[in-house]
Amino acid sequence: MAQRVVVTLSDDIDGGEAAETIAFGLDGKMYEIDLNPANAKKLRKVLAPYLAAGRKITAKQGGRGGRGAKPAGAAARGDYTHTALAPDPAAVRAWAQSNKLEVPARGRIPKRIYEAFQAAS
Repeated sequence: MAQRVVVTLSDDIDGGEAAETIAFGLDGKMYEIDLNPANAKKLRKVLAPYLAAGRKITAKQGGRGGRGAKPAGAAARGDYTHTALAPDPAAVRAWAQSNKLEVPARGRIPKRIYEAFQAAS
């Protein structure tokens, strides 16, 4: 016998029908909220300046625990490119461009660029 399961999302703000689930984090805790399009737009508008000023973290970086925590062995290798001790990527990118080093305009900055930046500091 086949079954059909229907999941209906309810907007966590106004109780109406929700269209999407939005995940976000604050103070080291992750949250999910189900919202209709209007409430989702309001949330994104309120968070926009904080998202623009903040730094994205990857799943590898998420759940760092305390501030400044880094992957095991990273300090011993001098690999600070994925830790709280890493230089600001925008500063590294600007430095690389001013020194005529090839660096992508977006995305991951190669380790060799970080190493050159740290050596020049």
